[in-house]
Amino acid sequence: MTLTLTRTHWVSIAAVVLALLFAGAATVASAGGDGHPGGHGDAAGASAAPAAGSADAGFARDMAVHHQQAVEMSFIVRDRTQDEEVRRLAYDIANTQANQRGMLLGWLDLWKLPKVESGTGPMAWMEQAHGEDGHGDGGHGGTSGNDTHGSGHGGQRTGAGAVMPGMATQAELDQLAKASGKQAEVLFLQLMTDHHKGGVAMAEGCADLCTVPQEKALAQGMVDAQQSEMDLMADLLEKRGAAPRS
Repeated sequence: MTLTLTRTHWVSIAAVVLALLFAGAATVASAGGDGHPGGHGDAAGASAAPAAGSADAGFARDMAVHHQQAVEMSFIVRDRTQDEEVRRLAYDIANTQANQRGMLLGWLDLWKLPKVESGTGPMAWMEQAHGEDGHGDGGHGGTSGNDTHGSGHGGQRTGAGAVMPGMATQAELDQLAKASGKQAEVLFLQLMTDHHKGGVAMAEGCADLCTVPQEKALAQGMVDAQQSEMDLMADLLEKRGAAPRS
């Protein structure tokens, strides 16, 4: 069913974003507790900090990188179109994901874990848990042969040169930066839909595999918010005579 972009719809999206941000602020405090990972009063209080190779740490590192690109694409399109609906959506995505990225990196600091783990490729935390390579024949960050949009982890689109599911390639980012008007709007909405699909798959992985309750809750919040935004983006694409790429 096609969504109608009414004030009520935008208020609903904004409510999800604000609730997630307020919840996120609380999770940083509770995850840190008295300055130690899993501080007093939370479910992880009796546990040591997650290991560097854990799903908790891997998700925090990978999603921080994933979110950074979403912020970048959102700022690009705000300079390439004057359409208020697309610009408002881009602002919401940039604001939300920049805040979430800060929380994820903050947790790594609290846990005294590196933000980059040497010798470990992207998505290793999901691959190890499921016993699969998750990136098709091209392995991490690419595809084989001339396939520029191979199968990523969980069947998500992974373009040649993209490091994680749903992420745009540098060529796609360059294309977005050169586009304008309706062309920029459509490309942004398509790229961000792919990006959200990959992000949802990663967040669902953390919701299943992570052990820190606050991080699991944040991951589930990401799933709910990004699925709602994908519905909105599908409607915006339809209004422009286009559709998601996959």
